[in-house]
Amino acid sequence: MEFVPGPAVHRVLCADCGTPIVPNSANLCVACLRNTVDITEGIPKQSSVSFCRNCERFLSPPQSWTLARPESQELLAICLKRLKGLNKVRLTEAHFIWTEPHSKRLRVSLTIQKEVLTSTILEQIFEIEYLVQHGQCPDCTKLAAKNTWKALVQVRQKVSHKRTFLYLEQLILKHGTQKDTISVKEVRDGLDFFYSQRSHAIKMVEFLAGVVPVRSKGSEQLLSTDTHSGTANYKFTYSVEIVPICKDDLVCIPPKQARQLSNISPLTICTRVGNSFQLLDPATLQTCEIPAQVYWRAPFVSLATVTDLVEFTILDVEPSGTVRGKWVSADAQVAMSGAFKSHGSISDQDTIMDHENSSVSTQIFHTRTHLGAILQPGDTALGYHLSNANFNSDDFSSLPSSRIPDIILVKKTYPNRRKKNKTRNWKLRSIAKEAGEEGETGAGRGVVGRMGGRDQKKVEEDYELFLQDLEEDPELRGTVNLYRDAKMRDATDGARKKGGQYGMDVDEMDTSHTTNVADGDEQDAEEEADFPAVKIEELLEEFDEMTLGDSEGS
Repeated sequence: MEFVPGPAVHRVLCADCGTPIVPNSANLCVACLRNTVDITEGIPKQSSVSFCRNCERFLSPPQSWTLARPESQELLAICLKRLKGLNKVRLTEAHFIWTEPHSKRLRVSLTIQKEVLTSTILEQIFEIEYLVQHGQCPDCTKLAAKNTWKALVQVRQKVSHKRTFLYLEQLILKHGTQKDTISVKEVRDGLDFFYSQRSHAIKMVEFLAGVVPVRSKGSEQLLSTDTHSGTANYKFTYSVEIVPICKDDLVCIPPKQARQLSNISPLTICTRVGNSFQLLDPATLQTCEIPAQVYWRAPFVSLATVTDLVEFTILDVEPSGTVRGKWVSADAQVAMSGAFKSHGSISDQDTIMDHENSSVSTQIFHTRTHLGAILQPGDTALGYHLSNANFNSDDFSSLPSSRIPDIILVKKTYPNRRKKNKTRNWKLRSIAKEAGEEGETGAGRGVVGRMGGRDQKKVEEDYELFLQDLEEDPELRGTVNLYRDAKMRDATDGARKKGGQYGMDVDEMDTSHTTNVADGDEQDAEEEADFPAVKIEELLEEFDEMTLGDSEGS
C-alpha cells in the first residue's frame, strides 16, 4: 500500500518571540498574546461583602439580605454580583478557594473567555479576594433599638393553667414560626408576640388558626402621616383568643346545641384539640367535631378541668362489644384509690381527705367507659366524681339525674411509675429563655413562667403535668420535638466508667424493688409494664452520636 503524506502544516514565526506557531490573525503565540492583551482588565481583583453577625446573613445587592452557608452556591452568586465588568466577558467556571474561617477573607477562582481579535478567543484563570465586612442589617438594627415593633399579636386563653401555651410553644418551635419574632412577653392570660412587619404578624395569626381553635380581631393605630406624599405610619394589633376548652376537660354542651350536633349526649369529655376540638360521649362512643366558627356562635365553658380529676382503682372490666377507632366501650367496676388499704398509724389517717374517710371511699361504682382497650383489673385511672360534685352551670342542672353517671373515667394513669421520680433522658426547647435573648431558643421554659411571683409554683406544676402528658400520650408526643438530654448521657457514661473494665451494670429498678419489699410495700414497687415510655428513636438532638451502649443503658 502506497504511503500518502498528509497536507503540509505551514507555520510562521511569532512577531515578538520568534517561536514557530500556526498562523493566526495576530501572528502572536499564546504567551505573547496574553502579555499583550489582558482580558481581566476592568474586573477588580479585590472586593468586599457585608455580613450581619446577628442573623448571619449576607447583603445581596442592592438591598436584600440572604442567608447563605460558607462556600455555598448562594454565597458564590452574591460574590459574583459584587463584580463589575463580568458582562463584557464569558464566565465559564467559578469556585471557592479554601481559607481559614476566622480570616474574614473569601477567595474565588474565576475562569473567563473573551474574543481579543478576529476568530481568536483567549481564556484566562485569575483569583479575586473578598473582605468580609461585619455590620448590621436593617432588621437587626431595629431589634437593637427599643419600641420599634410595627405589629403585635396578643394570644389569650381564659383558663387557670398554662399548659396550652406550653404546648403552643413547642408547636411554634417545631414549625419555625418564631424566626420573625422580635420579642415575646408573658402577660396574665397569655403571650404577646412583637414583629417588625405586619406580614409577619398575619403569618403568625394564620399559623395559630391552623393549630388551635381561635377567633381573631385586628386593629390599627395611626402614628404619623405625611400630607404631601399621602403616606402614613401605623401600628397594628391582632387579638387572638383561644377556646377555653382543653384536652380531658369535662364539658356540658347546651341541650339545644347538643341536638344540632347529631343529638349527642350533653355530658362529654374533650379528647382532642386541633384547629377544632373533639368531644366524646363515654357511654355511647359518639363523637362530634366543633370548629372554632361554630363554637364562637354560642360559646360555653368546661365544667371541670384536669385539676379536678380523682384517682380510681379498676376492680373489673367487661367489654360491651362497641368499638369505634381506638375506643372500646366497656362496663367497669371502680373504687376510690386506696379504698381497701389499711391505714395503721394516726398520721396516715390525718392525711386522708374527707371524701376518702367517709363511707363513699369504700363504695364500689359501676360505670361505662371508653377505655376498655387499655384498662385491666388492678389499674389506676383518673376520672371525674360527679356523685358528690357541685357545678355552677344551668345546663348541667337541667339534665335529668338518670343521664348523669356517678363516675366518668378520662384516662389511665401510672402512679407507681411517678413514685420512683426517675430523671427523664429527654428535654424540650423553649423560646427566649431569658429576657435578653429575644428570638433565641434555649433549654428552659422561657417565656412561659417568666413573670415569677406567686404564679411561679403553679407554672412549675403545669409544666410537670405537661411533661407527664407527653410521656403518657404517644399521639401528643408525635406533634412536638423531643431532644436528647446530654446531661443524662454524661451521667450514664460516668456510671459505667466508674465500674471499670469488668464493672457490672446494676439495674436501679431492681434495687428499689428489693428495698420496697423489705419495707413491706411490694405492691407500690411494681412498675406498670405498659407504661408508654419515650423511646430513643423519638429523640432528635444528638441521636446520630448515640452508641449501642447508650441505647442499652437507657
